[in-house]
Amino acid sequence: MKQAKQKQLLLCFLPWLLLSLPFCEARFVVEKNSLSVTSPESIKGTHDSAIGNFGIPQYGGSMAGTVVYPKENQKSCKEFSDFSISFKSQPGALPTFLLVDRGDCFFALKVWNAQKAGASAVLVADNVDEPLITMDTPEEDVSSAKYIENITIPSALVTKGFGEKLKKAISGGDMVNLNLDWREAVPHPDDRVEYELWTNSNDECGVKCDMLMEFVKDFKGAAQILEKGGFTQFRPHYITWYCPHAFTLSRQCKSQCINKGRYCAPDPEQDFSSGYDGKDVVVENLRQLCVYKVANETGNPWVWWDYVTDFQIRCPMKEKKYNKECADSVIKSLGIDSRKLDKCMGDPDADMDNPVLKEEQDAQVGKGTRGDVTILPTLVVNNRQYRGKLEKSAVLKALCSGFEETTEPAICLSTDMETNECLDNNGGCWQDKSANITACKDTFRGKVCVCPRVDGVQFKGDGYNHCEPSGPGKCTINNGGCWHEERDGHAFSACVDKDNVKCQCPTGFKGDGLKKCDDIDECKEKKACQCPECNCKNTWGSYECSCSGDLLYMRDHDTCISKTGSQVKSAWAAVWLIMLSLGLAAAGAYLLYKYRLRQYMDSEIRAIMAQYMPLDSQPEVPNHVNDERA
Repeated sequence: MKQAKQKQLLLCFLPWLLLSLPFCEARFVVEKNSLSVTSPESIKGTHDSAIGNFGIPQYGGSMAGTVVYPKENQKSCKEFSDFSISFKSQPGALPTFLLVDRGDCFFALKVWNAQKAGASAVLVADNVDEPLITMDTPEEDVSSAKYIENITIPSALVTKGFGEKLKKAISGGDMVNLNLDWREAVPHPDDRVEYELWTNSNDECGVKCDMLMEFVKDFKGAAQILEKGGFTQFRPHYITWYCPHAFTLSRQCKSQCINKGRYCAPDPEQDFSSGYDGKDVVVENLRQLCVYKVANETGNPWVWWDYVTDFQIRCPMKEKKYNKECADSVIKSLGIDSRKLDKCMGDPDADMDNPVLKEEQDAQVGKGTRGDVTILPTLVVNNRQYRGKLEKSAVLKALCSGFEETTEPAICLSTDMETNECLDNNGGCWQDKSANITACKDTFRGKVCVCPRVDGVQFKGDGYNHCEPSGPGKCTINNGGCWHEERDGHAFSACVDKDNVKCQCPTGFKGDGLKKCDDIDECKEKKACQCPECNCKNTWGSYECSCSGDLLYMRDHDTCISKTGSQVKSAWAAVWLIMLSLGLAAAGAYLLYKYRLRQYMDSEIRAIMAQYMPLDSQPEVPNHVNDERA
């Protein structure tokens, strides 16, 4: 509790003045998740627990498990391997939730030792009767940083009274089962999530600053995808303090503050005589705030992520590049309007309020369901403070849980967000092992059983017991789930590529079409080769017929005919064809004689007769013969 009060004081005064100035009232809201005991009946019910500020809470999901209270190492300050104790769950058993006592070591160390022993979650029972507090990571502890970043299981603090009830039930031989529920830890009212990150440009503030810088680099891509798609509204914030009026002329305030003590930050190296001063950090914090404001005015608020990551890489304190010159080079490379930026920042030496930083100080005070910002860094999602490891997948899961169900963007359903529940018995969903197809799909809220779409073919069914391909192309996916077989270079399938037709054995086979299609013996069942001269031989999927002697088999008529008779008929057909051709030729010659030649001859005869016996009604016809003689 003392540690929490000290953090609250940071909102009011500079770190070096904490012990000499009165306490400033602040409101710290502990973020909680629901804990429901399902058995035994004596303690069955719902209880509050405070989410630990490390590890990875399952935002948007829930977890069921069995509570175990160790007989040794009950404060979990030592490794359980020293006591030959393991909490790893057996196959088919519920996960183990380890209950440990508060005291003697850091909260994070208790959880780390439990995780190494196989526990899936940790409940820390308070040792004093008090309201729940947030379990935070150690301040500036280098040794703890090695294990804090590797904690992946969720943890929560429970009250002393509830912890005693759990211990009593376990000691009495009862199996204590409970559910940890994070589904309401983040409100999800609509299809857009609003979140803010309280951060700091100081890269020399220890372990937490290193973790913060790494998170910003890793999360940049996901943040920009969400922002560009209109799925989220992000805003960065920076904590500043003010120097009490009585000390504004002191050396400490002058080196750590701007605007005459109104906005201050601790010395990065905690050494007032060397290195960078706190006011250098305040100025850069102000610059980063203005980068966001200027970029937001142009409709590109995601440029803030580019500037911050580039500044971290190009302008680190260790290389003595944490200055305006380096910042200006980053600003120029990103195409940010430097004149608008300078106007936004104002004059840090002026004895007046800076509107941007004044707004930040006002925002530090909690409003509504959100408490005062006292932990740095702090992530706030839909006006609820995030608790847990500041890591890409964990934070993305928290953001995704803030969307109203079924409105989540695609990034929330990506492989980065999978809960891997499908790895255990396929999540209880339908599966076709032969085709390597499953209806189980991991999401950030847990697994769902939905018939898949494979190579453009949609499967239909309940997703749990049955899924079958449907529509055009269904036979290309494992033969539509129907029977198929290949033998001697011949392949047959019972799949019919139509929506309203299921598996149907092909011609020559009989069966259900799904698992079985047997070859029909057409010869034995007398379905073919029934003529007296026919010889029948059954083949897989068909049959072969032959005729005895010189007979030929006609399959369409299921009969045998003589080869000789066939030849005679062919010869007579040729003779008749020749005769028919000759008759047609004669008829053509006759028509030619009748109409062409005869007409010509008639005209010549008439001409000759006209020369010797001219007609009164007919003009004289020229005699071509005499002309030729002349």
